[in-house]
Amino acid sequence: MRAVRYHGNRDIRVDDIPEPECKPGFVKIAPEWCGICGSDVHEYLIGPETIPSPGRPHPITGETVPIVMGHEYAGRVVEVGEGVEDIAVGDNVAVEPIIRDNSCPTCTDGHYNLCPQLGFHGLSGYGGGLSEFSAVPAYMVHVLPAGVPTDVAALIEPLAVGWHAARMADLRGGESCLIVGAGPIGLVTLLSLKVQGAGEVVVVELTDARKAKAVELGADLVLDPRSDDVVAVLADRYGQGVDVAFDAGGHAETIQLALASVRPKGRIVNIALWEHPVEFDMFSMLFKESNLTASCAYCNDHADVIEALASGAIDVRPLITARIPLEEIVTGGIEELMHNRDAHVKILVHP
Repeated sequence: MRAVRYHGNRDIRVDDIPEPECKPGFVKIAPEWCGICGSDVHEYLIGPETIPSPGRPHPITGETVPIVMGHEYAGRVVEVGEGVEDIAVGDNVAVEPIIRDNSCPTCTDGHYNLCPQLGFHGLSGYGGGLSEFSAVPAYMVHVLPAGVPTDVAALIEPLAVGWHAARMADLRGGESCLIVGAGPIGLVTLLSLKVQGAGEVVVVELTDARKAKAVELGADLVLDPRSDDVVAVLADRYGQGVDVAFDAGGHAETIQLALASVRPKGRIVNIALWEHPVEFDMFSMLFKESNLTASCAYCNDHADVIEALASGAIDVRPLITARIPLEEIVTGGIEELMHNRDAHVKILVHP
């Protein structure tokens, strides 16, 4: 079968490899649509980081490069392994790609997204969605209702990231929120906040295309820090600042802006992936008694996300900005996101 595999820094290929076996407890899927994540671009540019490098296999999968890629996907079940219940051949499904041991105290306490052996299908082994067939443990599989097609379902994984971040904010109905950064994760956080009961949501963004997309998706106010005094505007609009701020940028300037923009007793949620350690002014927290926390991926969020899509509460179609075949993964996908990033939110690949 054809599969996109990561071989190393700036080396992603479409290879011909054997089809995966559907072992007991596994489900074999024919992926129909798979999104390209910012982490995929990150690995292409400066990896391997999350992808296990030679000599350092992932502790659960035992795999190293070359690794089949693709963790944002949905498709059709073609085979069900022994012992699997409630999933049938022909079902349309979405994959929740977290690899975990299911036995450590963190997993047994229900926080499997924080497993010490955390990995991701499509980055750490077990195959991936950028292939003609993929086999995954049954615990990763979510059967889709009839009203959620597989192209929409390919966005369930990133949407679950925003959904979980909104949950981590412990929202109280009608609270004001700030999102710093309107990339894919900032935008899915915007969609999630609107469904989960936030009041006004303000977005801070630099690029015109992403500012326009934030407005399209329901932002109540969009600010540009180059021309707007964000902290002053928010203080004037909401009293002493917003109730909750989300950093989806991952830079020293964005986390500092989030910290400065909340009211006393406000909350800040980091959802960005950071390339380097960062320094910030702790006094900006001390004299407000603000609360800084972080949100890692998702955990028990997929069912709620699927329900929000099925009910029409969330429409992710505006996030799909291009569709390409598997063979164009590098030029039409990875490199397109590198060189024309502001024109895209989510590029979908059809294996």
